[in-house]
Formats: sequence, structure tokens, C-alpha cells
Amino acid sequence: MATSNPLPAPDMSASAFFCPLDHEGVLAVHGVDATKFLQGQLTCNLNYLDASTSSLGARCNVKGRMLSSFRIVPLADGFALAMARELIEAQLADLKKYAVFSKVQLLDESSAWVRFGLYGGDAALRALGLDLPADDGRVARQGDVLAVRLRDGRSELWAPTGEADSLRRQLATQLAEGSRNDWLLAQVRAGVAQVFGATRELFIPQMLNLQSLGGVSFKKGCYTGQEIVARMQYLGRLKRRLYRLQLADGALPEPGVELFSPIHGSSVGEVALAAHSETGIELLAVLQDNAAEDGRLHLGNPDGPALQRLELPYTIDGDRDIQR
Repeated sequence: MATSNPLPAPDMSASAFFCPLDHEGVLAVHGVDATKFLQGQLTCNLNYLDASTSSLGARCNVKGRMLSSFRIVPLADGFALAMARELIEAQLADLKKYAVFSKVQLLDESSAWVRFGLYGGDAALRALGLDLPADDGRVARQGDVLAVRLRDGRSELWAPTGEADSLRRQLATQLAEGSRNDWLLAQVRAGVAQVFGATRELFIPQMLNLQSLGGVSFKKGCYTGQEIVARMQYLGRLKRRLYRLQLADGALPEPGVELFSPIHGSSVGEVALAAHSETGIELLAVLQDNAAEDGRLHLGNPDGPALQRLELPYTIDGDRDIQR
């Protein structure tokens, strides 16, 4: 669901760039029952979506643990879900078990799409005939090519694979080609984590602040895991959520690496996403609130590298979040 206010453009003190998003794949659901089928599977409300609107979302198991997180975009006859590439096969197999009585077709369309991430790329999009609104989640289309606005002002460009070389050349006339790390660093700074293979079934949506990013609807009715997700929201029992952190140097931590604090004798959280920065490493991690408040955090083991907290670019507002 798009937000009501325009979002700020990326900080142009950093260089504008584009990069391929080939670390992610695309799961497509086609057919007359696509909306009805997915409405019972996903945390986001598909009734909020149309040709000009996309959303973040997740799919959970019956215990409310996330099997995947994604960006969902409407297609002419269904939906495309962009998610970590290593999740596609398992999600397809699982969804097909539920789809036997629905008129839908489930496909891995990763090879059918090319996707680029753009930082400071609005002029390049306009040159392609895509005038993308500033609101989070909005979609602009030009033939088979589409652009999606992200909440921090970045954007994604989606196109059929056959147009990959042409689009790359056109983007390169206005933007430098960046690295995947550049893109992931911007994602960390936007406070948007995602599920990877190593963190599958580890988090509930609120642990990744997904309810504050428009990816969870509390008005849509039942979906798999909905009872647990709603209970966590309404009864206020959540004691772990997403924080942004930094460390001075070292090897880049993989998703799922544990964090420790002296106030507990065991792990107090896990890394969700990390990237190299200009001064070290920045990351998003799910942490127990009391450990985050204490501030004595270490990566990998109780004596591991020390972590410092950074601010997220949004606030958690339970009253606002349940209105979706």
C-alpha cells in the first residue's frame, strides 16, 4: 500500500548509480484466481494493489515465521514476487500444494525478467518514458517495462530479459554502474531487511519491522500464520525487532550470524542484512529490545567485535500500523 506523502530523494552527495538485481529471482502467479489464492497466503493486502501500486510482503508458516519476503507487483493476469533467489524453488513447491483447487499457474520467471536497482535515477527513468511518482510503492509502466518506487526514493527497473542489453546501455549514458554492495548498503540505510535462505523460518514479520513498511495488513482477514502475527501486534508481546548497527571493520557477516550481549548467557539476535560502508560495515539485525537498550553488543560470540547502534529512518507506530 502506498504511503500518503512523497518520500525524500536519495542523498545526492553520494554518486547516482544503477546495478543489476540478479541476487533476487521472480516468482510469478498467473490466472483468474491469482488474487484470491494469494490473499490467503500473504501478509499484504492485494486489494490495495493495482497497476500503479506495489507492496512489500511476506509469506509465513502456521507459526507466523517468515518463509519468504518480497516486493509484489501486479501483472496483467496475476502478480510477480521478487525475492531472494535461493527461496524460489522451495516457495514454488510449497505454494503448489495449496494451489490444486485454484485456477492459477505458478512459475519461476527469474530468467524472464531483468531487474536493475537505481539510486538517484529518476532522470534516467524519464528518458525511458517512465515518470515515476515519489510515493513509496508506486509503479510506472511503459509497454512491458516498469519502474517501482522504493520508500527511500530509490527505484527498481523491471523489463523482459530480451531488453537487458539495450536498457543497460541506456542507463549507462546517465548513471555509473554500481555494485551489489552499493545497493545493499542503501537498503540497510533504508531499514528494509529481507529473508534469505539462512534466515528462513527465523523471524515473524514484525521482527523485520514489516508492519511499519506497509508489508502487513491487519484488516485483510485470514492468511497462513495470521493468528500469530495479529496476536503479536495487538497483545504487545514482541520483544525482538529490527535495529541498524555498525562495526568498524572485519569480514562481512552473513545473514543468520548471531549477536551476543553480557546481559544474556546466549544469543540475543541475528544478522538480517549487511554491507560494507565507507568506514566499516553497516547491518540490520533482529535483537532483543533489552539487549539493544543496554548497548553492549558483540558479533559472532560474547567476545566478538563490538557493535554500535545507528538510527533507523522511520518510527514504529503500532496505532498507525494496524490501520492498514
